[in-house]
Amino acid sequence: MNSDPNKSAKNKWVEIESYIQLGVLLPAATFIGWLVGHLLDLHFQTHWIYLVGLAFGIAAGFVQLFRTVLKAGND
Repeated sequence: MNSDPNKSAKNKWVEIESYIQLGVLLPAATFIGWLVGHLLDLHFQTHWIYLVGLAFGIAAGFVQLFRTVLKAGND
């Protein structure tokens, strides 16, 4: 059987896109976590909640990283 070369190239671009998405997702999740923590710091007049937000943002980014890697490993 001869597979369609356009479909193969399209699948490669979809795979590349998922890794590019990770390059954007990790810093974005970290920044959003920090921003939410910073806004909560301003609201509650504290100076430590941003660290919790930062940790949650980093954790969310790594969870998505592991999901993508495991999904790519299964394919």
